[in-house]
Order: sequence, then C-alpha cells, then structure tokens
Amino acid sequence: MQTLCVFLATFVFFLGVLFHGGTVTALRTKDGSEEWGYVQVRPKAHMFWWLYRSPYRVDNPSKPWPIILWLQGGPGSSGVGFGNFREIGPLDANLKPRNFTWLRKADLLFVDNPVGTGYSFVEDSGLFVKTDKEAATDLTTLLTKLFNNNPSLQKSPLFIVAESYGGKFAVTLGLSAVKAINKGRLKLKLGGVVLGDSWISPEDFVFSWGPLLKDLSRLDDKGLQISNSVAKMIKEQLEAGQFVNATNSWSELENLISINTNSVDFYNFLLDSGSYSVTLSAMKMKLFKEISMRRYSNYLSAGVNGDLNSLLNGVTKKKLKIIPENITWFELSDNVFANLEGDFMKPRIAEVDELLALGVNVTVYSGQVDLICSTRGTEAWLKKLKWVGLPKFMRKRRTPIFWGNDKTTKGFFKSYKNLNFYWILGAGHFVPIDQPYIALNMIGAITQSPAV
Repeated sequence: MQTLCVFLATFVFFLGVLFHGGTVTALRTKDGSEEWGYVQVRPKAHMFWWLYRSPYRVDNPSKPWPIILWLQGGPGSSGVGFGNFREIGPLDANLKPRNFTWLRKADLLFVDNPVGTGYSFVEDSGLFVKTDKEAATDLTTLLTKLFNNNPSLQKSPLFIVAESYGGKFAVTLGLSAVKAINKGRLKLKLGGVVLGDSWISPEDFVFSWGPLLKDLSRLDDKGLQISNSVAKMIKEQLEAGQFVNATNSWSELENLISINTNSVDFYNFLLDSGSYSVTLSAMKMKLFKEISMRRYSNYLSAGVNGDLNSLLNGVTKKKLKIIPENITWFELSDNVFANLEGDFMKPRIAEVDELLALGVNVTVYSGQVDLICSTRGTEAWLKKLKWVGLPKFMRKRRTPIFWGNDKTTKGFFKSYKNLNFYWILGAGHFVPIDQPYIALNMIGAITQSPAV
C-alpha cells in the first residue's frame, strides 16, 4: 500500500511547453528521480518516454554513470509497459520493488516505439512508420530533443539495449545516432548497442526451428520436413523481394510448428504454450498472422505478476497526468505491426557489420531455451558477418559465467575487440525475467557501471 501511495504521489513539476491539444510536454517528480513526457518526432506524431534516475548512482569521473535506452519488440509492444514493469524497471506489475532492477547499474530510459505503440500516438493513420529506418529516424529525433539541451544527460554514455524485434530498431538507431553525432546534430556519447534475443536475421531463425525441435523430440521426421519446406519457401520469397509474403509464411510456419509439436512455447522450448486451446479455432480459420502477433504480448502480459492492462490504463495513467484521455494502452499495436509487415522479415546483419566497422561496441546475448530467436539461429547469422575481426572472435574460447560463490555454470562469454557474446543458460526469450541476477551482472559488465 505504501509503494502504491508513493507511485501515485502527485508531487510533479511542469517541464517544457505545450504541444497540439494542450497537453504538457513533460513532467517530473518532486525529487527529480523520474521524468516523462512526449516528443513530437514529426508533425502529429508523438512519442512517449519515461526516464528513471538511479538511486544507486555512483559519481566516478573515470567511469561515468550510464543510461540504458530499452527498446521493446513486437513490433508494436510497449517498452514503458513490458520492459519497465515486467523486466528491468524499479517496480513490478504489482508495484512491488524489483530486487534485480537494472537501476542498480544505470539510469533507465523507456520509450513506446514506434509511434502508435503504448502511450505513443499519431493524429493521422498515415503517420505510422513503414520501415525500421523510419523508426530509427523518429528515435534519433527523440534523443536529440532529450539530450541536446541537457548537459547532465550528455555526460552519461548511452547504451541502446534491445529485445526481440527491438534489436532491428537498435542497430538502425545505432547507425542513425552515430551519423547524427558525427555531424554535430546529436550531443551524446554512444556507449554501445546490446542485442538481446534479437530478430536480426529472420531467415536464419526459421531455418533453426525444425532441426532444433527435432533434436528435442518435439518434432518427428514428418514435422521436420514440413518445417524445413516452409523455411525454404521463406528463403525464396526473401530472395525474390516478396517481403510481405515472407511475413505471411513466417506466421504460417509458426502455427504449423505449434500443431506438430502439440504447442511448444516459442519463448521457452521446454514448455508448452498455454494459448493453444484458445487459438485452435483461429488456426482452422487460417488466421495465422493474428495468432503470431499475439504470442509475444500474451506471454508478457499474462501470469501472476499483475495485470498490465489495468495498471497502464489505471493508476499509471493517473500518475503520469499527460496521457490524452482518448489513448488506451494495449499490449501490442495491430497498426504498428501491420505497417511494418514489409520490413518484418528483412535482415539487419549488414547494419551490425557497419556498427562493428565504425568501432561501436556490439554485445549479443541469447537465452539457451529461446526458440523464436534461438541461439542456433543467432550463431548462424553472426557467422555471416563480414567484420574483419570475426575469424579471431570465432577462434576465441568461451569463459564460463557463475553466480557468486555458486560454481554451477550459468552461462558463457566470449569477446574480441568490440564484439561480445553472452550465452545465458536456463533463460528463454526474456533473459531478465528468467535469469535476473545473471542479467543484472551482465548489464553491469557491458555498461562498465561504477556501482558497487
């Protein structure tokens, strides 16, 4: 009850000016520990952001306190909702303090990206982004508005940390930010780009599903043949530039795998998905894409850890004060996903290569029991990099990861120059949820946080 009262505290200060509709641009708590607001990234396109300043901050001139920008996946799922209240923010969805919040290692900046996601909105349906690069342009505009006139933020290195489809946004944003920094249009220090179970190469992932599930006894020979056949068709569609068709085939493949595995969980292949009975009739109607769109958000919004819909449309909206009355928070924006279906299956390996060539620190982490962005698929696309340091990276031996005095292996790590890779054992698609202690230590090492 005390936590809820603090969360709902009305001690807020106005920051900035008014935008269309008379809504205040930004607010902050009395103690300055939180700020939030809207940036008009394009006329009639408004992106919501929420910044938490860490109570664990350590002032160290040699290792400045970092900021993490969290990018959620979907596309169209809310970082302000999922990343914040389900994964790494200070409170969980029951507004209880999170023991392993990433605020222990950095300040946290959540955004609802792209516009139309979560609390972000557009005033015209023609303003949804159609490509990852358009999303990166909007995000760069957001960063410019937040950082350029704030010397305090400029002192902290910014780490772009992404999960799932957010990884594609992260690499395009990373390149956009570097270019803006070099041209003097963006005043920030880019600490690195972190790709957690990220959808960087859809082709490599769909080809990984069949063999992986066959080895796990979730597919038989017939199921493997079906999976590989559709994966091959997806590859041909991608090579022919038929990207929307490839997106449709991806969703069909997911549902064929669900049927042939008796509904394996795409976010933890050791489990069954609870959505199978609910979606069986939809499968018969061949509403494959609608089912696939819901898997990601349903996984994070369900369970015993609080109701996100009630939280984001109730006490959180009341606390924030500036969310327009006509905006309802949803787990996933159908409009955002639909407008990006032509980019959904496009790879972003070339962008990772470009970041590495520019000297940007790139970290990849992968949960052992993730299926949709499997470790097998991640290793496959990583081997396609043209980066000059890749051969030496591949020859490096992995270092085991432990938990304190417990010498049971919790993962592995490998690094060469500015490329780093973490294998996290016992974790699925959502590493900070499945292995919170390991994830916290990992992000501390990535950001070189001066926290004790």
